[in-house]
Amino acid sequence: MNAPTIPAGTDLLAEIDRLRKERNAVILAHYYQKPEIQDLADFVGDSLDLSKKAADTDADVIAFCGVRFMAETAKILSPEKVVVLPDMDAGCSLEDSCPPDQFAKFRAEHPDHIALTYINCSIGVKALSDIIVTSSSAEKILSQIPADQKIIFGPDKHLGGYLARKTGRDMLLWPGVCIVHEAFSETELLKLKAKHPQAPVAAHPECPAYILDHADYVGSTSGILKFAEEMDGNTLIVATEPHIIHQMNKAKPDVDFIGAPGADGNCNCNICPYMALNTLEKLYVALRDLEPRIEIAEDVRLKAKTSLDRMLAMASGTVGMGDLGPVRVTGD
Repeated sequence: MNAPTIPAGTDLLAEIDRLRKERNAVILAHYYQKPEIQDLADFVGDSLDLSKKAADTDADVIAFCGVRFMAETAKILSPEKVVVLPDMDAGCSLEDSCPPDQFAKFRAEHPDHIALTYINCSIGVKALSDIIVTSSSAEKILSQIPADQKIIFGPDKHLGGYLARKTGRDMLLWPGVCIVHEAFSETELLKLKAKHPQAPVAAHPECPAYILDHADYVGSTSGILKFAEEMDGNTLIVATEPHIIHQMNKAKPDVDFIGAPGADGNCNCNICPYMALNTLEKLYVALRDLEPRIEIAEDVRLKAKTSLDRMLAMASGTVGMGDLGPVRVTGD
């Protein structure tokens, strides 16, 4: 994406606030965004929770400071709203690992499997899936699927492997990974633990098993944040994208939050390069021009929404898989 054209001397914070009001916009920021974006957002959180909160507002415009699949999810739930993403190149390695055409072919090769798909995927893959899951809802939803039902889990093989080990379910895993969580080093983590023997480790389940094996807590970004807020002690090692530490520092300023290291002994390699594409300048231009805008064909949106709605129903605990009717996507 080309650098935005902005008049010299523009007060970005003031202009973003002015445009937010003029456009009747809500600004969403994922936990992995830069602190300056988190601090000006109306809501900070996990991707699905942000989309649900935006859907509940009377805003006309959603400015999603995150990555493309997150903005697509917001559009799925709020088709009547304009959804802008500050940089349309803000993608995701998990999404890139699972192109819809390849996923459709894979599904066709395994017609007796249902597709339980992590939300970190494109809208095209969501439309080809039976049930979407988040890292916080996956285990609960998996427990409701009959033991004899064969399952494809994608696109994150580490999250799928974690769930398989924890539940004993044998699932066919799509071989995708998150480049951020894949970059953590077991050797460097053990060195860090040796320096801080009393410090627990909180890790995201997108991490490889050799990192999760050393974790005291495994959970979603919001789960990790809650663990940090409720923990005793004065040090926590955090094995996820380090920008979440901004919210931890705000909640518990007296605790030392240490990002788990990469192979070079620090966590710089664990900053998400896609999330980093969003800047204050690009957010200003997105609100000013209402571009780049998320546009979705209605038939694809409805298919994707069906898989999302199944997740929301099953995660609520009020509806089981048996109450949903036929689940398997059969195509047109």
